[in-house]
Amino acid sequence: QNEYPLAVNASGSGDVVVGRIRGDLTRANAINFWVVSDNLLKGAAYNAVQIAELLLKRVSP
Repeated sequence: QNEYPLAVNASGSGDVVVGRIRGDLTRANAINFWVVSDNLLKGAAYNAVQIAELLLKRVSP
C-alpha cells in the first residue's frame, strides 16, 4: 500500500494512525513520521481519564 494517513480518514475513529516513517536526512539518530487522529475523540477521552484520576485522588483516604 502506497498511501499515507489523512485526517479525513481518521475522523470518527479512536485510532491514531502513523505513516510515512523514514529516517531524518539531517540527523543520523532521528526519524520523521506523519500522525493523524480525531482530536475530538482522543482529546475527550484523555480529558475524561484526567477528571476520573482527579476525583479518585480526592475520595481516596
